[in-house]
Amino acid sequence: MKKFLIFLAVFFIIASCTQQRKLGYFSQFDIDFGEDETLEIMTWNIQHFPKDSLTVSRVASAINELDVDVVGLQEIESQAGFVELVQELNSYRPIWQGYRAVSDEWDQNLAFIYKQQLNVEKIYEIYLAEKYDYAFPRRPLVMELEFADQPLVVINNHLKASGGQENEERRRQANLLLQEFIETNYNTENVVLIGDLNDEISESETKNVFWNFIEADEDFLFADTKIAADSTAKWSYPYWRYRGHIDHIIITNELFDEFNSAESEVRTITLDKYLPDGWNQHFREITDHRPVAIKLDFAD
Repeated sequence: MKKFLIFLAVFFIIASCTQQRKLGYFSQFDIDFGEDETLEIMTWNIQHFPKDSLTVSRVASAINELDVDVVGLQEIESQAGFVELVQELNSYRPIWQGYRAVSDEWDQNLAFIYKQQLNVEKIYEIYLAEKYDYAFPRRPLVMELEFADQPLVVINNHLKASGGQENEERRRQANLLLQEFIETNYNTENVVLIGDLNDEISESETKNVFWNFIEADEDFLFADTKIAADSTAKWSYPYWRYRGHIDHIIITNELFDEFNSAESEVRTITLDKYLPDGWNQHFREITDHRPVAIKLDFAD
């Protein structure tokens, strides 16, 4: 009888814990991306955040289920909405912290959400002087952190949007300045450059605003090159009017070995396929971009 009572007590404790686990919309699907042994970094433009009354809950549920370590966000217009997002994430698991920049005059600010267990040393904006307005309508946001006893730098970006020669030149100038910043300040560090970079990487040299990175292939790599080059792939911007892959992840050569590991990968996260009304619902309730994530294996 005593053993039976102990069993019942354990059963009710387990049942109670199970009932207390919060479930969000994406909890019903197997969309896990993160693992304990690897580092996951994701970029996601959440258009006019929050654009709908369901946006905060949808985004929080997705990030929680994907279980990535660092999320670089773009277009975070509402500080109150951002605070609510971090709080909502912590209602699933109290492991999240957030940082939102405030420099953009149109409030399309960059932000980071990251797990508390990461040793984040500092977060700061760069190229703040007025003379950089042309290249950077939104200032890059830099995070310095440590993972698996290794220092790592993540640079979050949202480059000038739209077509046309002038907008392309603004993006080209931004990429040259980003390369200069990395080579000047983090020349031997593990660097991951992410963001809504608003252009294709598979164009010819004369049209390619990223050519400075592409031709420096001993130092830099677009981790999402295979996605961008495949017209049948799940591109980050499937909106029918401007369909393309414009959200990118660049790594420096210090991370080439980690990326070439069998456990590493890069993926466009197709959350829209889990919604009843598909992409139309994703566009209405969440954003016009899909997130793109990289998994890096630092195991020896």
